[in-house]
Amino acid sequence: APRWRERLFALYFLSHIPITALIDLQPLLPAGIAPRALTDLLQQYATAFKDPLMLQPPEWFKAFIYCEAFLQLPFFPVAAYAFLKGGCRWIRTPAIIYSTHVATTLFAILAHILFHDFSKSEHAGPQTLRERLILLSIYLPYLLIPLLLLFTMLCNPHYKHVEKRKRK
Repeated sequence: APRWRERLFALYFLSHIPITALIDLQPLLPAGIAPRALTDLLQQYATAFKDPLMLQPPEWFKAFIYCEAFLQLPFFPVAAYAFLKGGCRWIRTPAIIYSTHVATTLFAILAHILFHDFSKSEHAGPQTLRERLILLSIYLPYLLIPLLLLFTMLCNPHYKHVEKRKRK
């Protein structure tokens, strides 16, 4: 397998662990549970990039965050290990499931960013095309890397190879 891709995937999954645990899961927590520094960081991000989804998520977005918490977060260290070690064919099926799931959720999020009328949002959302594209650029790597992962798992001969087991 191309080692640069495995390193990219390892970095992606390793970086996703603290981002998910410290930032992304905050909308699911009761007020006052997260440390002030982390809530301030989330507030600064949401204000700077006009991302009301993280401050006042609609129910469908909360469902995606629950998936991130209970399905994706446990997978991140496993995937990071597999791609740091390199050559782990056993990661193929879980990586296909993960990347397909994430790509599907990201399409909904990106469509919302591009087409939703944020004028009635309690928190400032993107209004101009430029603001929408800037916010889109924050989410886009979380679509593109899983799509590269999916493509790699489906098309790379290293991951498509099936080992034959010896018969006893």
